[in-house]
Amino acid sequence: MKVLALDHGPQVRSELFGVVTREAGHELVEWEIGATPLPRGGFDAVLALGGHQNVGEESRYPWLEEEYDLLRGWIASGTPLFAICLGAQTLAHAFGGEVAQLPVRQAGFVEVTLTAEGARDPVLGVLPARFEALVGNFYGFTLPPGAVELATSTVQPQGYRIGERAWAVQFHPEARRGQVLGWFEADGEATLPRPLAELERELEAKIDGWHRLGRALCTAFLDAAAQAS
Repeated sequence: MKVLALDHGPQVRSELFGVVTREAGHELVEWEIGATPLPRGGFDAVLALGGHQNVGEESRYPWLEEEYDLLRGWIASGTPLFAICLGAQTLAHAFGGEVAQLPVRQAGFVEVTLTAEGARDPVLGVLPARFEALVGNFYGFTLPPGAVELATSTVQPQGYRIGERAWAVQFHPEARRGQVLGWFEADGEATLPRPLAELERELEAKIDGWHRLGRALCTAFLDAAAQAS
């Protein structure tokens, strides 16, 4: 398969998902929206990744409007899609969900629970019924009309599906330890719900187990996408 990674900047690329995609023998095309035109040729699947931008900042990042249109087009054409963090928010917005700033920033690991639909889902269903997920977000979303909630936390929805070929998660199954620490350091410790040193110790202790789940999740998506193509 030819897989497009829709990036929102150099610090939020496909990371672990890119490694898994290439290891599975697929072609991965990294594309930073807003920096260069969309690469020519069709894609068999799309990864819509995270970013520091937010829905509602279209005047600052005009390419957000292009992203909403692309997401609608891929869904309409049946292109398998997996969206993460900002990607999950832009997808929710594109299909009528609400995206807004949370009362408290989410950072580090939080407990996430699969819904009954999530446990039966061919992609998110590979995850445990309850697990600790790595998050790093100021904003959250409400489910778009018609979407199926697949995972949730005490603060916000954490995963959903639109139709049978598009999945989205608020947490970061693709992120690496150093990458995440870079995000937190760049934003400043004052924005974090816990001290940076504490978050760093938590990442060190939990990232290997989290990457095992991330690999399983990416593999499940690629398998579902291959069956659809």
